[in-house]
Amino acid sequence: MKAPSNPYPVVGSVSRVISRHRAWEREHREMEVSPRIKICGITRVDDGLIAADSGADAIGLVFYRKSRRCVTVEQAVEIVRALPPFVSVVGLFVDASDELIQSVLDAVPLSLLQFHGNEPEIQCARWGVRYMKAFRVHPDIAVADMVAPYTSACGYLLDSYKPGEVGGTGESFDWDLIPHELNKPMVLAGGLSPDNIAQAVNRVRPYGVDVSSGVESQPGIKDHDKIKAFIKAAGR
Repeated sequence: MKAPSNPYPVVGSVSRVISRHRAWEREHREMEVSPRIKICGITRVDDGLIAADSGADAIGLVFYRKSRRCVTVEQAVEIVRALPPFVSVVGLFVDASDELIQSVLDAVPLSLLQFHGNEPEIQCARWGVRYMKAFRVHPDIAVADMVAPYTSACGYLLDSYKPGEVGGTGESFDWDLIPHELNKPMVLAGGLSPDNIAQAVNRVRPYGVDVSSGVESQPGIKDHDKIKAFIKAAGR
């Protein structure tokens, strides 16, 4: 007697479908170059709204008193209250006291902490909030060595090195110093602007990009046209 035909899909066919799907996924990942976008150094409600409306994924609020982009807790609360849904809020600190960090966390609903100073990992991780550690890239120090101690970070931000400055320098660094493989998502910063962001994205392929001075008319005051141009050039 002839055996009945198998009513179920042939395993080989399923394997071919899965193989094609995985190939499509690989091709899609290679083609996808649009990074997450953070507009940092927001000091005014209108600037935060323009960033959000133009397609930014996140805004950055600076809680570093020496910065020309520093905001008070009261300013931060006002800015955050005005934001639409699904926009992340990143709080930037530079070797801040426990009291300052806690006072901000008590009042401002931050999505992520960004530590931009010499904070050890234990200080970054102790707040119960996800954090990103920033590093100023120096040609004499390997990026892999700098990031190695911060295993609890959810990502690394790579910025320009300039003696006496902790960020917002408006200067880029040698992108060739960035390792091809990092074990965390990498956010590119340092001297980005509407004029070079497309080149940066295509060359570095970062997880995210972070801009501050490159979209300003003066420190702390964002240029709305530059914000729109930056986000569009980044691939949105």
